[in-house]
Amino acid sequence: MTREEARKKIIFALDVESMTEAEKWADLLAPHVGMFKIGKQLFTACGPAVVKAIRERGGEVFLDLKYHDIPNTVAMASLEAARLGVRLFNLHALGGYEMMARTVEALNREFPNGERSRLLAVTILTSSNEETLRGVGIDIPVSEMVVKLAKLAKKAGIDGVVASPLEIPLIRAECGSEFLIVTPGVRPSFASTDDQKRVMTPADAVKAGADYLVIGRPISAAQYPVRAVEMIIEEIMAAEGG
Repeated sequence: MTREEARKKIIFALDVESMTEAEKWADLLAPHVGMFKIGKQLFTACGPAVVKAIRERGGEVFLDLKYHDIPNTVAMASLEAARLGVRLFNLHALGGYEMMARTVEALNREFPNGERSRLLAVTILTSSNEETLRGVGIDIPVSEMVVKLAKLAKKAGIDGVVASPLEIPLIRAECGSEFLIVTPGVRPSFASTDDQKRVMTPADAVKAGADYLVIGRPISAAQYPVRAVEMIIEEIMAAEGG
């Protein structure tokens, strides 16, 4: 694996609350990471303008809004996300087959040549565990539930999933090598786990087959963020013998 290939696997989580902060991080890290994740807080504060600002600075965007609503509402919201030119965006697999399939159909009609944003389905959040699932009435083990949702997403035509790195081998076995897997819950060897419960190092996640790694605080909280990114790239390359 080349350094550039390793760099493109890193998605920096823009967990900030203002346009000024987002632009600061984009200016600093656009040459060093593959993508920027814009989540609910930043998008609610700044709207589509923040996507434009990141892209103007040379950054690609993963729009992490986790759509979960009636099928038509999610399909229409997804069209708007794709029109913004983001590289990735997502919905919740727990919204069900019809919601996911209707969204894929709408995207394919709007972008018939296939040149569109890739759509991901969120399986089970990395902050969740068996106890979390039992609390909402799901008595299936986390790993089984993740695979069940990933298979449903693939059947609906979704491009990939967001899942804990611990479930990557199971998803790969059921959904194949072309199915995208984006993994939060990745913590470099030099960082703490914070509030994530199902975590893995970048090297181990890449060995397991992750396509993209979402990493936030280990970079943003570092004294030298660019150096932190370079250390993560080195971990990824070491995993692949690069």
